[in-house]
Amino acid sequence: MTLNILFASHTDRWSAYEPHLRRALDGYGLSYSLSTKAPPEDVDYIVYAPNSDVQDFTPYTKCKAVLNLWAGVESVVNNETLTQPLCRMVDHGLTQGMVDWVTGHVMRHHLNVDLWITAQDGDWRAGLVPPLSSDRIVTILGMGALGSACASALKSIGFQVRGWSRRPKVMDTIDCYVGQDGLDAALSGAHMVVLLLPDTPQTNNVLNASTLNKLAQGAVVINPGRGPLIDDDALIAALDRDHLHHATLDVFRTEPLPKDHPFWSHPKITVTPHIASETRPSTAAQVIADNIYRCATGQKLLHLVDRTAGY
Repeated sequence: MTLNILFASHTDRWSAYEPHLRRALDGYGLSYSLSTKAPPEDVDYIVYAPNSDVQDFTPYTKCKAVLNLWAGVESVVNNETLTQPLCRMVDHGLTQGMVDWVTGHVMRHHLNVDLWITAQDGDWRAGLVPPLSSDRIVTILGMGALGSACASALKSIGFQVRGWSRRPKVMDTIDCYVGQDGLDAALSGAHMVVLLLPDTPQTNNVLNASTLNKLAQGAVVINPGRGPLIDDDALIAALDRDHLHHATLDVFRTEPLPKDHPFWSHPKITVTPHIASETRPSTAAQVIADNIYRCATGQKLLHLVDRTAGY
């Protein structure tokens, strides 16, 4: 039986993904038709980007799974027409990219690299030696695939790493917290906080005036997760009164970040344009092919989204 697979994304992504998808699918010996257009009633699987033209899933009566190209599913999970199983993207390329970005910025702030880049003025500034990594507490909010990988990487360097999640998580050598009481404990006295939570009603403004106050004086906020996780006004206020030393932000409530947004001009904020980690076609294609093969052979789909939790 030939499987009909619809690639539903921006047209410029087709050329990047097509050869990798075909190679991965061929590796499983599947008989398939892969295209950007197909009669909805014939489609078995949708390889999906939430910003594609497919917004009404009702006509896709044969569809067995919607395979998201992105790690985030907040823009599709509440689509009332989506009754098919939804799988989020979890692949090692995406994970490695996030580990690289998070580790780089944690080390940047740990070593106060910005100071030495800008302070080339002849002043020797002796004595400004950074503490050891073992003297720094880094809290990671969100202990899914990305958060857990970042936690392990930072722990291997020597940082005191705490993790917090909405559901219980156990990791060797990492102090893991859960629930509201756990959030307070995870943030208390932390020198850096990295946000890798999904965007749900429960995580909206998880960093606010109250929770920011629990961080150590001079703490750093690093957000490669989702823009709505932070109360923007509370963040700016904490920076302005010097409770926070800096914020490095890769995601925002509105993207692209408007040119007149105060984040651009704030001296204690670094803006990066949602580049912390990108889905790589070569590795993502293998994840998609794996799931199609599993479903076609009666196995359980991987990375299924829990609709009630929103991720």
